[in-house]
Amino acid sequence: MSNQAYSPNFIKRRSFIELNARERASVFFDAGSSRELLGPFDRVESPWLPMQGVTPQEDDGCVVIKGKIAGQAAVVVALEGAFQGGSIGEVSGQKMTAALDLACADNEKGILTSAVILLETGGVRLQEANLGLAAIAELMASILALRKHAPVICLTAGTVGCFGGMSLAAGLASYVVMTREARLGMNGPEVIEQENGVEEFDSSDRALIWAIHGGEQRYATGLADALVDDDTPQVAEVIRRFVSKGVPPEHRSSQVALYRNRIAKLDTSRQWDPKEFRALWTTNASNEENR
Repeated sequence: MSNQAYSPNFIKRRSFIELNARERASVFFDAGSSRELLGPFDRVESPWLPMQGVTPQEDDGCVVIKGKIAGQAAVVVALEGAFQGGSIGEVSGQKMTAALDLACADNEKGILTSAVILLETGGVRLQEANLGLAAIAELMASILALRKHAPVICLTAGTVGCFGGMSLAAGLASYVVMTREARLGMNGPEVIEQENGVEEFDSSDRALIWAIHGGEQRYATGLADALVDDDTPQVAEVIRRFVSKGVPPEHRSSQVALYRNRIAKLDTSRQWDPKEFRALWTTNASNEENR
């Protein structure tokens, strides 16, 4: 596909991970079709952070851009992992939810509008704990409403990963895209070690972390729909493909019985080696498909 299909930012750098949130969000759109909503010059920032001695950011670490992807209307929401670890507060959460709600409203008017959410986040912002929790709950409801009409695609690339309540939001997506450098999980390694000890999870063991939470493992076990290299053209092409693909026949989060059955077959009294677990999990999946 020609480079002319993308924003000018597309050709500046090839590494997707090295881009900031605004640059990441820009690369997916058809040239000349996008505009940012509630950008930094609108001065919509968290009122709570300054009270706790934290310097706010004028877009609250959340970038919202609307335009066309592969000729279809779409909204892209990107979290800035470099600001407060991409954590969710009142303002950033409301920006995400409003963007998806407006996309849902467009669909109800007959304007097919997809959503792409770029997740580099540790979850709830500790300084805005209850507000962040409420924001994630509202976001999840918005994803469920929108995905009935058009695909909601979640992408995590690195270096922060996607953890906490936002991993639940990713689990509701129509499609999940990851790089090998990315991580996806409910609890981060440090949290697991803190609560259950180093015997449960050694957070200093980077190979173990990526073997469990990394993009390659998540893709191999069917919890991600695409594994991409840290290459901007490749990432953009995969996102465009999923936008064009439309809503899947059945969302992963609706397959409760399937995953309960797989988990029931595991011996939870032992600690599984990640490679051994992957082999068993994929074997069970293959057996289910052949029935």
